[in-house]
Amino acid sequence: MHELVKLQVPKGHVGIHWFEQNSYAIKDSHSTIVLIDPYFPHKRPPEVFVHTEPPLDESQLPINYVLLTHAHGDHTCSETLERINKYWPGAIYVGPKESIKQILEQTEIKESNTVTISAGESTEIGTMTAYAVYAKPPEGDPKAGIGKPDVTHLGYVVDADGIRLYFSGDEINTFADNDDLIKAVADLHPDIGFITNHPTEGEFPFIDGSIKMAQRIGLKTVVPAHYSCFVKRDYDPKQWAEKFPPDGPKPLIIPANSNIIYP
Repeated sequence: MHELVKLQVPKGHVGIHWFEQNSYAIKDSHSTIVLIDPYFPHKRPPEVFVHTEPPLDESQLPINYVLLTHAHGDHTCSETLERINKYWPGAIYVGPKESIKQILEQTEIKESNTVTISAGESTEIGTMTAYAVYAKPPEGDPKAGIGKPDVTHLGYVVDADGIRLYFSGDEINTFADNDDLIKAVADLHPDIGFITNHPTEGEFPFIDGSIKMAQRIGLKTVVPAHYSCFVKRDYDPKQWAEKFPPDGPKPLIIPANSNIIYP
């Protein structure tokens, strides 16, 4: 079985496994296991993927819940979700309307195993609670010349044994300057954040923007997300970590396909 199954998580802590890209598993002291944006395609040509082998054999990790941030292929991957459903048919899938519509049309997942969620709502996921927030506002950011997103983009704050984890999803580039987006997350008091960023691309916050996000939200710890998957979209997390000021949120780099216990 997968190493996360054997990981002993003390009460008041949470086990966190990062696979690659925006794919995580979290495990609480009650042994509930939740996946966030699982993306484990099997066809992985070396000119496209950093790693030519998928980071998870889905049959080896019992899954209770899956959180989906939005209906893009590397966040709602029907191929991966079909295999999870094959091996763990009791798993429940939570996501925005477009993600749920996709998996009902493209997989054998039953509608009774899905939960459609919107920003501002919450849902119990076993012994944890997931709170949905916007990653990109439905109207985009007209002042910055950013149009409306093509699908609903959510982030989640997950309460696991009193530890709150913020998964940003693919947030808008100007997130740190949007008071409403910041307040929605900050009001949930997350301890650790997993923030999508890229030093040059521009769809997401640049490094400085991700740091400002972490500061305004009030995070204690920040983990970089959305790398070590696609060759053309990879970046060096050390360059990201080096830019954090000595006071404030602490950067934490989790090596690809490994886990930690937090705090």
